[in-house]
Amino acid sequence: MLKDTQEEWRVSATATPFTGKKTSVRSDEVVMPDGTTAVRDYQVHPGSVAVLALDEAGRVLVLRQYRHPVRHKLWEIPAGLLDIPGENPLHAAQRELYEEAHVKAEEWRVLTDVYTSPGGSDEAVRIFLARGVSEAEGERFAVAEEEADMELARVPLAEVVAGVLAGDLHNNCLVVGVLALQAALAADGGLDALRPAEAAWPARPFTP
Repeated sequence: MLKDTQEEWRVSATATPFTGKKTSVRSDEVVMPDGTTAVRDYQVHPGSVAVLALDEAGRVLVLRQYRHPVRHKLWEIPAGLLDIPGENPLHAAQRELYEEAHVKAEEWRVLTDVYTSPGGSDEAVRIFLARGVSEAEGERFAVAEEEADMELARVPLAEVVAGVLAGDLHNNCLVVGVLALQAALAADGGLDALRPAEAAWPARPFTP
């Protein structure tokens, strides 16, 4: 059975040439198996969570947001950073679902865990499946900047999957999330076989 394994090659020197508000860039001299060294520059990232919220009609909650680096408005699922080191990812996911969509969910499972771009970033993302969704109580979260222009829709899962396979949808978490959900629905055990919401996450350890 295929399984990724943790391994760490020796770093002979390291530097941090850039530090931003949430992320930074690190430059490591990594010792290769033949004894030579190679410089590897990568983004240091706190980690993220994303939520595939599925309503009783089998529709996926999606958001459309401008992403400046790629000069596109992308359809996405609710997502956000792990703002606090060691933060419980479930709590962060529940917060993001509330803030971005003003929605709560009764049932949570881990859908999948991914490294978004392991050749250039250490960002790890946990994608949750949220079911039993309903409007949240209280005032809506105040949005600003790109989020002030955000659109929200509920789209049938089959339509989202078709958009992914047609090359019309490109957001990493949306693509991985809907295809993982489609696979889970077809697998033995269905959605009940998914991991519990507070399953261990070695990439970003936390206290339940």
